[in-house]
Amino acid sequence: MTPSSTLDSIEFAENPEPRCPCILLLDTSSSMNGAPINALNQGLRTFRDSLIRDSLASRRVEIAVVTFDSEVRLIQDFVTADQFQPPTLATGGLTHMGSGIHRALDLIQSRKAQYRANGVVYYRPWVFMITDGEPQGESEEIVRQASQRIKDEEANKRVAFFAVGVEGANMTRLKDIVVRAPVKLIGLNFAEMFIWLSASMQRVSQSKVDDQITLTPPGWGTI
Repeated sequence: MTPSSTLDSIEFAENPEPRCPCILLLDTSSSMNGAPINALNQGLRTFRDSLIRDSLASRRVEIAVVTFDSEVRLIQDFVTADQFQPPTLATGGLTHMGSGIHRALDLIQSRKAQYRANGVVYYRPWVFMITDGEPQGESEEIVRQASQRIKDEEANKRVAFFAVGVEGANMTRLKDIVVRAPVKLIGLNFAEMFIWLSASMQRVSQSKVDDQITLTPPGWGTI
């Protein structure tokens, strides 16, 4: 048994609750500099604070953070909400969105394998992507393959992939990449958006694993 799998076994033994994984896939390219990244950082803290007020969600919802600019970085690997320490993100570079999508989907595949190896029940994972642009600085083939992966994962109910466009985002391009209609954020309403996301994750975590959950309309954005 490898050290990481031993740690997994300990983690799941200490908290055998079903898991509700959510990856925050965040655009940190240079155009997010200033007010947008400050509002996003504050929103991450709001998300954590809202989730940990729900004792069940705090042990069932797992959060990971992946950022993309000219590089793709795993800022936070999966931890339960009660262990999540919101990072303070900085900006710079281009928008390697396709590569970011691939990394997020790879991360989910890996985490699901860990759940299965440890006999842990899990809900359909969520990916929640936030961007103020469009793919930039990477090959069109990477983006096309990423889009196809989203379509395949959604069609097989393996992932629920949500996209949010901040002011300046190319919503038409986003709509071509994802399956679910992307939501246009109103202003810099990151706090309201993360409160909605927290409430949605709480509803999922309190349901039966195969239940269909009806989400409330996002009052913080427009479709």
